[in-house]
Amino acid sequence: MATTSPDIQPADQVPGAPHPSAATHLIGQDAAQQAFLDAFASERLHHAWMITGPRGVGKATLAWSIARFLLATPDPGDDGGMFGAPPPPTSLHIDPDHPVAHRIAARAEPGLKSITRTVNEKTGRMRDQIVVDDIRRLAGFFQMSATDGGRRVVIVDAADDMNTQAANALLKMLEEPPARATILLISHQPSRLLPTIRSRCRTLRLGTLAPEQMADAMAQAGIDAGDNAAALAELSAGSVGEALRLSLSGGLQIYAEIIGLLGSLPNLDRARTLKLAEAAAQRGADDKLDLLFVLLDVAMGRLARTGATGAPPATQAAPHESTVLARLSPDAHAARGWATTQQHVSARAAHGRAVNLDPAALVLDTFFKLQQQALA
Repeated sequence: MATTSPDIQPADQVPGAPHPSAATHLIGQDAAQQAFLDAFASERLHHAWMITGPRGVGKATLAWSIARFLLATPDPGDDGGMFGAPPPPTSLHIDPDHPVAHRIAARAEPGLKSITRTVNEKTGRMRDQIVVDDIRRLAGFFQMSATDGGRRVVIVDAADDMNTQAANALLKMLEEPPARATILLISHQPSRLLPTIRSRCRTLRLGTLAPEQMADAMAQAGIDAGDNAAALAELSAGSVGEALRLSLSGGLQIYAEIIGLLGSLPNLDRARTLKLAEAAAQRGADDKLDLLFVLLDVAMGRLARTGATGAPPATQAAPHESTVLARLSPDAHAARGWATTQQHVSARAAHGRAVNLDPAALVLDTFFKLQQQALA
């Protein structure tokens, strides 16, 4: 049997960033927070909630905030004894010194169960799916904890990762929900879930964050964006999770290098391109290679929009970006060319990664394709 490496990153945590359970405040999702509070106060708390929205906008933070709130807050129907019922809560915030908050931080709260992708004991590697055994463990969790009458909360992150057997097992629980249990499903792509699961959940939809909210969320995660805040917000499209990844993985530097190479077109700086390709091909650089292609896709999208709108984006995400985009994509004709190139390059990159093409060759081939478009 393979041993599990302690270096394996938890499936529900951005590498290098704090776990979502550590966030003490929910930033920029007031409507979703209020919708849940209204349901709680009216004693119409649904047994299952699906939290949806783009990646990195706070879905997991909201789920953990709801879990803390439910496990630390008396039922609204409690008359409060001689002092009367307390006023309806106006926030999900729970004092970090509350015993429930301490137990959750220590992963010692008996009323909470978190379901994520797990490590395969045979291979020692993280699975790419949530498997049926992960869901079946919930039956024991509910049975063992039903005697004290307290609330029970389950977080599934992400529900999209469930395989067919796991999804069917969860569906049975949703059809016959345990008493005083709340199941929180985090979903980036709800269309991937069984329609019967979606129909049994109440949905909370989260939106992207404004630049100032992004800065606050990153500061809460311990990242000082400083002068890079605007560029990170621009490249991450309002996703603080993506902004964290960019900040922690040198994404701004990679994007600046991409813009620098685009600036050399149509006479592509081949020496500089080769250096970038060789860096992406180094052992252990898979994440950087993936990020490179994500940012190449972003750059081509911004090129296409520049030609279509007649002006580059108002916020530059790299030095001299506006000048480069305006020169390479001056009109609608160029915009269509870059949009077509974007589709071709994205498909080529996905195929190359799937069949393990040489990373350096894949990067070089991509930039030669960009050069062809610049010459068109």
